[in-house]
Amino acid sequence: MSNLLKNFLLFIGIFIVLALIFSGFNRTSVKPEVVGIGQLVAQVQNEEVKKIEVQGDTLLVLLNNNKTEEVKKESNESLGELLKNYGADENRVKKVEIVVKDKSGWSYWLGNLAPFILPFIFFIVLIFFMTRQVQNVNSRAMGFGAAGARNNPKDDKNKTTFKDVAGAKEAKEELEEVVEFLSSPKKFAEMGAKIPKGVLLMGVPGTGKTLIAKAVAGEANVPFLHMSGSEFVEMFVGVGASRVRDLFKRAKKEAPAIVFIDEIDAVGRRRGAGLGGSHDEREQTLNQILVEMDGFEPNAGVIVIAATNRPDVLDPALLRPGRFDRRVVIDLPDIKDREEILAVHAKNKPLAADVSIRKIAERTPGFSGADLANLLNEAAILTVRRGLKQVGEKEILESIEKVLLGPEKKSRVMSEEERKMTAYHEAGHAIVANFLPNCDPVRKVSIIGRGLAGGYTLSMPDKDVRYQTSAKFKDDLAMMLGGYIVEKMIYGNEQVSTGPSSDLKKATQAVTSMVMRFGMSEKLGPRVFGNNEEMIFLAQEIHEKKNYSEKTAETIDSEISRLLKEAEEKALRILTEHRPQMEALVKVLLEKETVEQEEFRKAVAV
Repeated sequence: MSNLLKNFLLFIGIFIVLALIFSGFNRTSVKPEVVGIGQLVAQVQNEEVKKIEVQGDTLLVLLNNNKTEEVKKESNESLGELLKNYGADENRVKKVEIVVKDKSGWSYWLGNLAPFILPFIFFIVLIFFMTRQVQNVNSRAMGFGAAGARNNPKDDKNKTTFKDVAGAKEAKEELEEVVEFLSSPKKFAEMGAKIPKGVLLMGVPGTGKTLIAKAVAGEANVPFLHMSGSEFVEMFVGVGASRVRDLFKRAKKEAPAIVFIDEIDAVGRRRGAGLGGSHDEREQTLNQILVEMDGFEPNAGVIVIAATNRPDVLDPALLRPGRFDRRVVIDLPDIKDREEILAVHAKNKPLAADVSIRKIAERTPGFSGADLANLLNEAAILTVRRGLKQVGEKEILESIEKVLLGPEKKSRVMSEEERKMTAYHEAGHAIVANFLPNCDPVRKVSIIGRGLAGGYTLSMPDKDVRYQTSAKFKDDLAMMLGGYIVEKMIYGNEQVSTGPSSDLKKATQAVTSMVMRFGMSEKLGPRVFGNNEEMIFLAQEIHEKKNYSEKTAETIDSEISRLLKEAEEKALRILTEHRPQMEALVKVLLEKETVEQEEFRKAVAV
């Protein structure tokens, strides 16, 4: 509430209080008795009245015994006429002292003016609030062009530093150097080195791009202004460019400073590929970012750090040296990095003696930093749910499966025939994976559903794998089709269920990539088919470029079908050769529902 409003309300309050005080003072200490006109006339006739004071339509009667009475009369009738009409003796009336007084005092004026003052005050207050509302709307409308950048406080006790960022050694080195550029520019200037204008953090979701930016904010002793890419564009045309100008104006004023733009692909996408007015507004915003980063005016002392999951869709002008001089790729963590990340997130969790951080890191290839944090959090929640005091290995292993596949559905009701079909299906996957050399080791087989799956076979590599060979692709295809093939073996073609649908989808996607993206078809040779660029604001298939003929398309279909057929034959051969091991595994699954790695090895060693 503004000072003006406070003063106005205080004035009104004082006015009302004073009016009430003066009104109280104006009242007589003893309230007179109210009597009728007839009684007054009788008292005049009996010569009991000493004085009558006329105040408008009120008569204050003072009796000989000093008692006071009050009589009400009609306002348009005089006292003389009143007494005459009631038959009072004129001679006796003349003996009474009659005084006429006009009403005065605060109570009189307040009573007369209140019907006018109160609406007037209400009207004034109403106009005041309406004016304030219009001013607020105008200020908000004018404020649309202001950048809502947040500035990290320097004295934040809970600030993030590079010590809190595990792994990503190369990325930290690059950004530590940026912080050093700002804190000690002299030694770089002596060598003729120029401060980089921008750093682009690239990587898949969950790898810690924003966390590293927070660490820069915690380490840098300079202002750190941060915004999201989506915050630039608004419903009004020109707001995005205005916010960019405001952001960099503020950064230049506080230079040296760091500007962090999260999810820059929201405004930095390649120009000229979209439709509609919103596209024009985004392009205008991007143009302003390009000008501010490396335009005609100097931009010394301001470093821009941006993060994106999609560097492939960014405009080339944004990526050139002079704007984003450095591109830092933050990849998924390897086993050593995962070990460090798990150690950071396990600091505040009581781990049992049987928990090995190294073993967890080995069991989580392909996990991002966010996945690992979520894994330990889920394990801690599971520990509390079970009423335990420490997070054990069992809880962590179960949480790995929950993160990968979803929560267990033990309450799902399955008939005995469905349980048996699920057991054969998962046994088909597991047996093929176990007896093909390029498949990952089977860690667990279960017929208890998780997520959308009725059962699952968990196979994971022993170490991080950066590349995938054609031989591994082909063995994995056979493993994916293992459940489908075993259903045909046991139940016949007419009884194949919808259970393998997700397996068939994954197999089709994998073999399509082999043929069209990775050049793994001998017939088609080393060539990439199709151009899978994404159309901005439109569905992807509208913009897919078909850079091959219809005849080549037929050959692609033929190669996809051939590779799937070969995988089907390979899976059938493995399942036929190892039918006893499959039956033994099905028996154990029906009995125990879940089979761990050691028990699986015993079952297939028949």
